[in-house]
Amino acid sequence: MVRAGKDAPMTRTPEAPRSPGPTQAQRDHRLRDGVDALGFRLIPLTLRRSRRIVKMRKADNSIRDERAGTPRLALFRAAGPDVPPENFGGSFMSCDRGASMSSPSGGLRRSLHLAGGLLALALSATLWLDTAAQAQETQIIYPGSMAVTGFSGTVIPNFDSADSERGGLPPGVDPVDETFIDTTRATLRVFDVSALGGPASGQLVYTPPPFEVTAEQIGQVFAITYDDGVRDGVPTGVPNLYAGATSLHGIRIVTPDEDADGRPERQRRGTAGAVFMDGQFGTESGGGPGTIWKIDGITGAVSKFADIDTNSGSGIGDISFDSNHREFFASDLDTGFIHRLDANGTLIDTFDHGVAGRPAHGLAPVADDGAVMDIQGAAFDSEDPDTWGYTQDERRVWSVAYHGGRLYYSVGEKAEIWSVGIARDGSFAGDPRWELTVKADKDYAVTDIAFDNQGFMYLAQGGPVENRYDYSQFADSGKGEVIRYWRENPDDPATESVWVEEPQEYAVGFPQGNRQSAGGLDLQYGYDADGNLDTGVCTDTLVNTGDKLRDNPTLADQLAAGGPLAVHGVQITPTPLVKPANVPPFGSWFVDFDGYFEDPEVEGHVGDVEVWHPCDGRAGYYEEIPGGYLPPFYPPGFPPPGDLPPCIDVEDVQFYCTPRGLQADLYLHDHAGFGGDSIKVQSMTPGVGVTSPQSHAPGKPYTVDITGHSPGDRVDVGLCFYRQSDKDKGGYYPCCKMTLPLRTPAVSCER
Repeated sequence: MVRAGKDAPMTRTPEAPRSPGPTQAQRDHRLRDGVDALGFRLIPLTLRRSRRIVKMRKADNSIRDERAGTPRLALFRAAGPDVPPENFGGSFMSCDRGASMSSPSGGLRRSLHLAGGLLALALSATLWLDTAAQAQETQIIYPGSMAVTGFSGTVIPNFDSADSERGGLPPGVDPVDETFIDTTRATLRVFDVSALGGPASGQLVYTPPPFEVTAEQIGQVFAITYDDGVRDGVPTGVPNLYAGATSLHGIRIVTPDEDADGRPERQRRGTAGAVFMDGQFGTESGGGPGTIWKIDGITGAVSKFADIDTNSGSGIGDISFDSNHREFFASDLDTGFIHRLDANGTLIDTFDHGVAGRPAHGLAPVADDGAVMDIQGAAFDSEDPDTWGYTQDERRVWSVAYHGGRLYYSVGEKAEIWSVGIARDGSFAGDPRWELTVKADKDYAVTDIAFDNQGFMYLAQGGPVENRYDYSQFADSGKGEVIRYWRENPDDPATESVWVEEPQEYAVGFPQGNRQSAGGLDLQYGYDADGNLDTGVCTDTLVNTGDKLRDNPTLADQLAAGGPLAVHGVQITPTPLVKPANVPPFGSWFVDFDGYFEDPEVEGHVGDVEVWHPCDGRAGYYEEIPGGYLPPFYPPGFPPPGDLPPCIDVEDVQFYCTPRGLQADLYLHDHAGFGGDSIKVQSMTPGVGVTSPQSHAPGKPYTVDITGHSPGDRVDVGLCFYRQSDKDKGGYYPCCKMTLPLRTPAVSCER
């Protein structure tokens, strides 16, 4: 077999199931046994951690009494089989970090066909959205924080009510023509969902007032992602948030004021002198349709992170962060390119699926047709997305998600999932691979992808893009699905894909069919029986965006006690509750995007959702020093013994073929922070040799050579993580021990 190139990762999927970790009883039993995975006597570095309740420190501008609701007792907790995926391997301590959106309009989400209703709604205020985002006393993002994007709402500027001196709008003026994006209201909100108020019963959850970023600051956005919180080379534990400009919440253009009413003139068709409406792309802050914005996770400060200046108006499809190489990937709906950017927002290079990807699956290459959005040209129609400059469907990349050393992405309305490897230096490895063609009732684009720590791949469909002139509908929703796939185990040679043919589906919303997906999803920590966040349980909850989530007339009596019915926002569901469980979804909680509940007709006003959920994984163990005491190396501010964090996680594994044979690069996370800089390894699998170089370059992965195995076999690697300076002193020294089971690639490195 031809040897794989050294710079191209073969796979980064480890072998063992990525368990959220043992229960306390299991931990206690293991401690009684007194041995670790390598057979050494152990001292645990992690005991049960107290739950961290996230509290926002933002000034509360809500009208809490008006938003209050009586929590409803659980009608039932639907239960169903959780089909286990294949064991992919990996550290028993590892836990994926969360990898992509439409949001109800703030005060004027209702369909605006009637002038009277329009005027009333344009003047109405939401419950907690009267002011723009305020400065925070402390950080705005905590573990479990849930960021959601959506349409910011509308307003009639400089409007005088009918009983004022000017008497409202002149006779014959259509209020819709005088209605504009409300730039003072939020298009991105960060919610505290740490306490949901009780067991899930299909109820609306009333959260503390969220942190907000307004349309004036960033325009309309869909895609969001977090970085790793490293600032000036120092891990802070508080990530920054990034948001990409979008056309998925409509395109609106204007020309200068002609009737001296203080408002520009709305235009449906392209015309000379037309510009994007304020609040569309954050042009007031120097933004445009290719802008990616950065929101500081500590201060909340907003800045422009990057500009894809070749994007003429269709916007950014999705954004994903690769923590191993500290780089970003952004899909461009205008060209179809996937752009790779460094941690400072500088464009490094691009990947063209249409030309470089399609031939890998026997498909003819399709180059970009060069179509652009020209809002000053007669061909542009604000209600016809075909005139918005989207690249051809065959090459249009919607969602991107970095996982296991590969970048996964979705293509086209008849969604296909593909992936391309990311090489050791962070570049595209040039090995595009078709993964599967989505099986769903409707051929809708997959606009978000996420992976949990058990090997499931979650996909969210978004309805076809629309743009009603009255702001009522931005997508044809009500048929979009949220589904999950897992790899075949073992791979079935009779099927083309390595993924199972039939996915599992989740019930999204209460309307008939339970397919109200708005196109965004992510994984969240677990929740206990009282609805409180448990950050010790990783990726046990699915969050997804949707329209009309609690609107079902036949269930109105049951739903009434749980709050308003017109909820456009996020559904929160334990991951085991796949259909037929949780139909209808009384086993879920619901969060509204904007706190406005008088708009049952709108569609496509909610966008993406992303959760900051760093996962501690399973604890590693230090070798006990003779005398029975813990090594005295805790850094300043460390908690005392009895409440110690895990010592190490293996975050990722890359495999390469080299002249010496198979090589694995291990990306380690030093939880204890004591500064380990070296590893020693031994094979726990008879007949297999495992070695590691004596030296390790700072900032680089730890390298392990594997010989004597058969391709595709599981190899157990015993690993000790330590400080070289401690070893050099002689005698006993602290060593974090673990067993790392690896599923080696089913490719021989021999010629």
